[in-house]
Amino acid sequence: MWLYDKDSIEYELFKKYERALVAVGVNFSRSDVWDACLNTSYGLEDALKAAISYILWLNEKQQEIRPSMILIKALNEQWKPREWQDEYLDLPMLKSPGQRWWEGAAKMWGYDKRNQFVADIVYEARKEYIVFTNGKEMLVETAWRWGWERVLDYASS
Repeated sequence: MWLYDKDSIEYELFKKYERALVAVGVNFSRSDVWDACLNTSYGLEDALKAAISYILWLNEKQQEIRPSMILIKALNEQWKPREWQDEYLDLPMLKSPGQRWWEGAAKMWGYDKRNQFVADIVYEARKEYIVFTNGKEMLVETAWRWGWERVLDYASS
């Protein structure tokens, strides 16, 4: 199963779009969503892109959005994206809290200081973690609660 093989191309593709799908409300802890993912390898990237672009279109038209069901249908029916643009992944609606925190850290601390203290933002087991260069880690949600100054003190100690 490709979802359990971190060296597979499918796993890499899934990780590329996972945060955007979670940001729009796809619930990967649902067994039907997980099963649809596990049962798809052919056309995986097209189906993920198609689901995201359809959700964006529904949002623009202010229509009801059922993200998990859309993804299941896209995977099961091997949807193809109609008007995909890689820039979609940069839309605020598709950014995870960790991606927003990463950008905020650059604005609050400056790029050099952020890059000096933050090694990575990791999304694992449905949680986002900040990995600091001093070896410490912190949940993104904790960082938002703590505020910029306290997190910087933690990262630099």
